[in-house]
Amino acid sequence: MEEDLEKVPRLGLRHLQAALLFIGLAANTILQLNVGVTVVAMTNATSINEDTPYYNWTESEKSYILSSFYWGSTLAQFPAGYLCKRFGSKAVLLLGTLGSALLSAATPHSIYAAGWQAFCLIRLLQGLCQVTWPCIHQHLANWAPEAERTRLGAFAYTGFDCGNVLAMYAAGTIASSPLGWPGISYASSGLALCWCLLWLLLGANRASEARFIGAAEKEYIMGDLQMQLSSKKRERRRAIPWRGIFTSAPFYALLCARCADTWGLATMQAELPAYLSGVLRLEMTSNAVFSALPFLLMWAMCYVYLIVADTLLQYKCLSLTALRKTYNSIALWAPASIMLAVGFVGVEQKSLALLLVTLSVGVSSAATIGSELNTIDLSPNHAGILAGILSTFTNLVALCTPLVVGVLVTDATQRSEWQLVFSLAAVVLFAGNVIYLIWGTAVTQPWNEPTEQQQLQLHDEEEEEQKPFKAARLEIQGAAAAAGAGADEGVGLGLHCKDP
Repeated sequence: MEEDLEKVPRLGLRHLQAALLFIGLAANTILQLNVGVTVVAMTNATSINEDTPYYNWTESEKSYILSSFYWGSTLAQFPAGYLCKRFGSKAVLLLGTLGSALLSAATPHSIYAAGWQAFCLIRLLQGLCQVTWPCIHQHLANWAPEAERTRLGAFAYTGFDCGNVLAMYAAGTIASSPLGWPGISYASSGLALCWCLLWLLLGANRASEARFIGAAEKEYIMGDLQMQLSSKKRERRRAIPWRGIFTSAPFYALLCARCADTWGLATMQAELPAYLSGVLRLEMTSNAVFSALPFLLMWAMCYVYLIVADTLLQYKCLSLTALRKTYNSIALWAPASIMLAVGFVGVEQKSLALLLVTLSVGVSSAATIGSELNTIDLSPNHAGILAGILSTFTNLVALCTPLVVGVLVTDATQRSEWQLVFSLAAVVLFAGNVIYLIWGTAVTQPWNEPTEQQQLQLHDEEEEEQKPFKAARLEIQGAAAAAGAGADEGVGLGLHCKDP
């Protein structure tokens, strides 16, 4: 076995699949989040191209545009998971990204024709095409051996942070160029279409379908996944403990923590360009740099937090529950404190405001270790179900955040109105972590395992499944015994004939 593992390439097609997922997630994140910069550019004369049209939309209309993507994505999560299992992650992710890219390319002409209402419709349809997360989960399950799953998964998921940075920086740079704000839609579409071509040529649902994979790597991946097959069959038979989940205090604590973190992050993702432009009066190019900087720090801090967490667990400095709560406190309470301070910093203290905003977003990446992975702690057997429930609620939160900001902020240049936005976010972040500290845990819950009655039922089902195989085995053994008896009889007869 060790000799076979030595033949497996250190960098193989499984790593190429993870790289494709990284780029695909980055491209989809850009399609999702570039709207914050786009709306600012569309309502301010930022381009040097005088032919670029601009619009005088109200803050309420802007909030509808910013939230409309999540109207669709909230509805898409559960169907996307089913479609991945039914048709494979390659086809579903390809069609979803292709649809979103084509809609992005159609955005400028749709707005020319029908204004902000068309923009909302385009964004809603793009949200329905947002099938990235279920597809990535399914694709990694098909490609990543258990020993490499954390490494390959972590690499693929950081495509989201990369997309965050590019959505802010590249979009602002394009908006201030001769292309103007329409160029943001065209460039985002072009990147996604290029990825679709790569995915079509190099992507494969599983190792057995890949064209360019070596025999050793194929056997390594398929052999590892085959070993997990029997346990997965048992998992599929397990009844989902809905009552246990929805009466579980630790699960509700996790739900509050994830919704609070989403509120804070969604506020910054959607509204940061508007705040930098309105209150700090930054030009579009500077706006792009300082909008991207917090998410660049967030991306870098992911790896710092991961190294520190591994060290703390390795030397048993903290229990897993204590580690989760410590990291989540950093991720929620640090931004909450900073957001309260940001509301009181004016344009005359621009450097301090930019520093605080950058730190507020940068430190929040601790939430990945603090609460995002807690579903696996609470119920390894039903982590996918928990993640689906959480994803639905967090998408609803991301939908509501811009609408609330649209009500609170009627004039983007008024710092007092942004004080309300940041203060509300701080309260939500603080309360969410308090609940998590009191009721959250990393201990596996009793409802993770089936009850004694369910275990007996599973055993009976397995016995029922094995009956045809046992019957076939008995028939083979019976036929073999009969053949053996016939041979013995023939031998006996032959000896008798030779007997004088």
